[in-house]
Amino acid sequence: MTIIMKIFYVWFFLGLLPCSSLYADTPPALAPGYSPLAFKIPQAGSYDLPVISMATDGEVLTTASQVRHLYELMGDKITLLSFIYSTCSDVNGCPLATQVFHKINRRLQKEPGLADKLRLLTLSFNPEHDTPAAMSRYASGFTNAKVDWRFLTTQSERQLQPILDQYQQAVLKIYDKNGAFTGTFSHILRVYLIDTDKQIRNIYSVSFLHADTLINDVKTLLNEASIEKETASSVNFLPFQAGYNKQNYAQKNYQTQTISLLERQGQEADLLSYIKTVPLGLPAVPIPASNPVNAEKIALGRKLFFDRRLSLNNTFSCAMCHIPEQGFSSNEMTTAVGIEGRSVRRNSPTIYNVAYATLLFHDGRENTLEQQVWGPLLAHNEMGNPSIGYVVDKIKALDDYQEQFEQSFNTGPDMRTIGEALASYQRSLVSADSAFDRWYYAKQDSAVSEKIKRGFALFKGKGTCSLCHTVEKNFALFTDNQMHNTGIGYRESMQKTPEKQKIQVAPGVFIDVESKQITAVAEPKPGDLGRYEITQDPQDRWKYKTPSLRNIALTAPYMHNGSLSTLTDVVMFYNKGGVSNETLDPLIKPLHLNANEINDLVAFLQALTGGNVQQLVADAYAAPVGN
Repeated sequence: MTIIMKIFYVWFFLGLLPCSSLYADTPPALAPGYSPLAFKIPQAGSYDLPVISMATDGEVLTTASQVRHLYELMGDKITLLSFIYSTCSDVNGCPLATQVFHKINRRLQKEPGLADKLRLLTLSFNPEHDTPAAMSRYASGFTNAKVDWRFLTTQSERQLQPILDQYQQAVLKIYDKNGAFTGTFSHILRVYLIDTDKQIRNIYSVSFLHADTLINDVKTLLNEASIEKETASSVNFLPFQAGYNKQNYAQKNYQTQTISLLERQGQEADLLSYIKTVPLGLPAVPIPASNPVNAEKIALGRKLFFDRRLSLNNTFSCAMCHIPEQGFSSNEMTTAVGIEGRSVRRNSPTIYNVAYATLLFHDGRENTLEQQVWGPLLAHNEMGNPSIGYVVDKIKALDDYQEQFEQSFNTGPDMRTIGEALASYQRSLVSADSAFDRWYYAKQDSAVSEKIKRGFALFKGKGTCSLCHTVEKNFALFTDNQMHNTGIGYRESMQKTPEKQKIQVAPGVFIDVESKQITAVAEPKPGDLGRYEITQDPQDRWKYKTPSLRNIALTAPYMHNGSLSTLTDVVMFYNKGGVSNETLDPLIKPLHLNANEINDLVAFLQALTGGNVQQLVADAYAAPVGN
């Protein structure tokens, strides 16, 4: 006897199915889910399951009449959610969903490792008949201790309707010619695949609902999660990392990771030596003839960089956006925040190896460090100073700077000397001699793993990364110092604000907040057209500067707006070909990388952390911080 016949007989003897459904003269053609899969299924992890939308919460009842929320049953495991009603007699309707779940149930009993990571939810949309007791009877032939399969209902149709609306489940009652409800419904069968971030990743209709494809998609999400775990930054330079490390803060099992100030002791470094003798893998540091470098200028620039007195209200320094132990960027915020909590629309770029940059700022609006430093000093939402003269006069009034300016420039502070001092310090933050450099340039074969070598082959070949992140014969800047439209800026400009947004309030705890409530208390988000704002050329819309990939494992989150949290997110973004738009860079195309190749490529990127990072961060800890 087939499993579907068994299900029908169970429903028949429970009084849930009219006899006519079993003995119809012309039985309907069975959906694919009842038969062996008619095609060869692709390898799990060899394809992507893009996020469709957020799953929706709602109040439900368990078979024990306990009130629960759907979100309580999501997040810790991957979830498969189906909507049914227990008296459905359409063989290709609710019985199909239950039969496919039953097949998955049997598979999971043989694969306990997979069973621990998946939850099945069957929710009735007929609460009038499908009470908790009725759903308990319905579930009795399917549940077991080895598989997490929950059967749910709601207290009323009124409570159910918002859930159906959000999941776009159109359910219509069928009435007879006298206007009496027949106990049947018209609906379109859908089953939802929901990841541990409570995001819908696939929706299955009758034609695509099959146990094999669902299991394969679940394994694909698990493989994606394992990539995330494996490729999470492995750099562990205690105490040379964020004092309060919030990595994995979105997970319920997050544990506080803090480093005491006593462990963060500095050690002054010879920064000039990194300019005179560059680390392995980099070319000579370009030094402008108008600002020859020396140790005195570097020391003065370092003091200015960490001095909060350079801001309007004496609370904010350059180092508060370019945090040394966070890759001289900021790991904790997608976009920067200036004095008084004023929002900045872009992410804080790292200043490691900024000496080699020919364009500065994400939109490339400056071309020398000496000029660039005045941008944040004068920006209203960064350091907030009203004018150049205000900054100059303020530093002139500080007794502890006079001698240093005289030693460095034989004159006092002015627009030129302040800019040159700050530029000299930033120019000294040269970092290379990574594991990759020792393997590729020093020919030390054991310096990297086979995985990293495969990742570099992908970087140069199938991944086409080196077209923008260049690698030369004798050195590698990992940037072409050009501007490109990847689609990130276009997506942010064009996306519609959802009615609700997911807000994290504690580790692993998220709530949905109506966007209008956020808008009521938030500063309006300014638009961002990238390079176009500088050139006014429509072809430059959403173009941003190619960042160097050196020390990339230290500088999350990524992209000009900090919208991608991990290196895996970045690779997966490019793997999909960016975001299509009118001016998308022609170099951005789908890469067709499988999960293992993504893993290898991210491992390579993690091998680009410079060998002198600890020394540069320790030197920053030793810097004076002003009064």
